[in-house]
Amino acid sequence: YSWGAKVVLTLAAFAVNFGEFWLIAQLCTSNPLAKSVALLKQPDISEHSQTLKSHFDALSKLINAMFDVTKSIVELTGIHSKYISIGEPPLSTAMTHIHTATYWIIASVVACTRQITGLIGMGNGFGPDTPEARELSSLARKVSSIHEHLQSRLRLCYEHIDADEKKLMEAFEHFKRTIETPQVDNLKILQNIFGKEKVLLNPDRAEVYINLLRKQHVLLLISDLDISQEEIRFLEAVYKERVSSGLNYEIIWLPIVDRTTWNDGYYQKKFSNLQSIMSWYTVSHHVAIEPAVIKYIREEWGFVKKPIAVTLNPQGKVLCPNALNMMWIWGNSAFPFSSEKEESFWKAKPWTLDHLVGRLEPNLPTWVSQQKVVCFYGSEETEWIESFTTATKGVAKALDIGIEMVYVGQKNAKEEHKKITGLIKEKELSHTWEDDKVWFFWNQLESMLYWKTQHGKTIENDVIKQEVMKMLGYDSSKNGWAVFYTGSGELVKANGEKVLSTMHSFEEWEKLANQIGFIPALREKLERVIPHHYCARLILPGNGGRIPERVQCAECGRPMELNFLYRCGAE
Repeated sequence: YSWGAKVVLTLAAFAVNFGEFWLIAQLCTSNPLAKSVALLKQPDISEHSQTLKSHFDALSKLINAMFDVTKSIVELTGIHSKYISIGEPPLSTAMTHIHTATYWIIASVVACTRQITGLIGMGNGFGPDTPEARELSSLARKVSSIHEHLQSRLRLCYEHIDADEKKLMEAFEHFKRTIETPQVDNLKILQNIFGKEKVLLNPDRAEVYINLLRKQHVLLLISDLDISQEEIRFLEAVYKERVSSGLNYEIIWLPIVDRTTWNDGYYQKKFSNLQSIMSWYTVSHHVAIEPAVIKYIREEWGFVKKPIAVTLNPQGKVLCPNALNMMWIWGNSAFPFSSEKEESFWKAKPWTLDHLVGRLEPNLPTWVSQQKVVCFYGSEETEWIESFTTATKGVAKALDIGIEMVYVGQKNAKEEHKKITGLIKEKELSHTWEDDKVWFFWNQLESMLYWKTQHGKTIENDVIKQEVMKMLGYDSSKNGWAVFYTGSGELVKANGEKVLSTMHSFEEWEKLANQIGFIPALREKLERVIPHHYCARLILPGNGGRIPERVQCAECGRPMELNFLYRCGAE
């Protein structure tokens, strides 16, 4: 245990015994029950109240002093986690006194316990002035002196923190002015980010000077140490494609790391492992980024936990505070990854399923050219999957149309996904996607929703946002979902409950399907199906206010209830 924990545990154990004694001692003169308990467990203290007053006073003073010192120890051990390194004075100096303070607290607890035991079994030996009472008074003076000393050290620490806070704010304002002022090139901004650290590690892990990136397009990839391997792999694919696309930009990884926990070998190993799988520039050390820059990243660029990529043009101007969304959706065609470029894409290119899954399903162009219906679906229930795929294939056979089915799955269900894809392959129910593709599919949808939300789009005035929210709502549900699509642009989707019941009742709309086609008939039938329970639920990762406070249901248009969900990040 830490020194602070040793003291608190010792004091807590003492409090259990002392609390019972003190409660009875205080109440035995006024409460009949307390007097009876006192007679059972200890002599009648009330008869000796005047004689024992000095003992009680000494106990009380010492216990209060112990409590004050314990609070000081806990306060000192808690300071370094937020404000100051434990190895820096004046905290380092103060910490050297904690061991001594802990010793005297424990020694005082032993003395108090001995005194209480003596009082409980007292004879005539406890007079108004005994060696025991004098010992407690002496310890109280000693512990009070320690408390005063620790308080003086705490004041020095807080003065140091105030000075550091002032320096941090000055550096923050300086960086803010620099990055918001037009520059000749990006070098001054890069130098401000890394302060005294003038070197980076290139993709070959060799040290290079920051000057090498002067007048280049630079993406600052900002994350903590929990950035996922899927994010790294997909970003790497876009990064490597830049050469064949004739583009020239570089990525620098800026890890936001808690410096106070860095001595834990786990974090050092995690940092090194992430660094080793990145094919772009990384910082040479975890403390390479200036604290004022980290403050700016959090407050101005809105970094909380989800990775962001800030784009700087060759003159150091910020083109977009987070280009990751457009990189997931548009790839290198969105270069130079500016907010204006992203907006122009949304205006020029209508959203289609081709656009969403084109990079994920290589067979899609072939299936479309063969005029087949393509069904993408997901669920965590194997029974639903078997029933749905069997029924859907039966409908396609009855209508004499070609159909291809692809299991996409649900987000954040890796272990289930592996089991389910194994079953699907074994029974040859449909095609399947690997984990990386599943992650990318849902991540693209979230990126679309975030962009639409940031730009004030609602489901009333934006069809794309409405469709995206429906899809994300399907993923949040455990009941499954399905999307049917043809190359002519026809598309229909529904949650698992509705679509399965519709397939099972095919005889009711078979005639209509032969008249107007499979997808139009399916859409018409689905619109007449009334859900038995709620419409949908929507689970989105929170990230610094990017989630709107008010969300309407994409199915019925009514306001959705807002709840908080905490889910383990290892899922």
